[in-house]
Amino acid sequence: MEAVLEVKDLIQDFGGLRALNEVDLTINKKEIVALIGPNGAGKTTFFNCITGIYTPTSGTMFLRTPDGAAHALNGMKTHQITALGMARTFQNIRLFPEMTVLENVMIGRHCHTKAGILQALLRDRATVAEEQDTVDRSYALLETVHLAEYWDETAKNLPYGAQRRLEIARAMATEPCLLLLDEPAAGMNPQETLELKRLILSLRETHDLAVLLIEHDMSMVMSLSDRIYVMQYGSPIASGTPEEISKNPEVIKAYLGESGNA
Repeated sequence: MEAVLEVKDLIQDFGGLRALNEVDLTINKKEIVALIGPNGAGKTTFFNCITGIYTPTSGTMFLRTPDGAAHALNGMKTHQITALGMARTFQNIRLFPEMTVLENVMIGRHCHTKAGILQALLRDRATVAEEQDTVDRSYALLETVHLAEYWDETAKNLPYGAQRRLEIARAMATEPCLLLLDEPAAGMNPQETLELKRLILSLRETHDLAVLLIEHDMSMVMSLSDRIYVMQYGSPIASGTPEEISKNPEVIKAYLGESGNA
């Protein structure tokens, strides 16, 4: 299978604390991979490294774009990585609350627009066409996440589950080949979680998308993922299919146990 993301020997130190210790992870095209572990295991730190928020102490990170080119992510800025085709959502919702639903998605199109301040002021034909294309593509994404009827609503007025879907729509506006979801089902009721699962599966098929998610809902993880990586104290301790992970004695003892939490 063709790898979209390849991470080798990733190490992240914060002073005397090693937050990530020789982490290897591969995600293949159109694959849904889960990264699980208890709070403090290093999952979000891993996300922050591969998206350019943190600069890893050592290790290599490569993103393969749809044209087949492999790009080293080490040293890249966050906006550069986004433009290559990696988008993410956050554990805590980070919408622009006073902007409309449509405007929030349109912001995600910024990395694919060319007009500068001068063109925006002059309103030439190319700029007007680009703006209309941004509106059209953003509205289409709202239809995909079933939020089109709320296009003119202020984002802060959406129900919690709808805000989560709006974040995904904004991430998809960057046209990613790899989507990172940080606890997308957090705070959702069972029906909202089921709808989210269906949405992720649909996006994978319609956009040839690979997905890496951090999630504590083990039912969702086991039913949605093609493969699972398990971390503890910054180190990987297991990887495999959901069936293999569910039968791994070390994983059962450390994570699945009586609480059923990752």
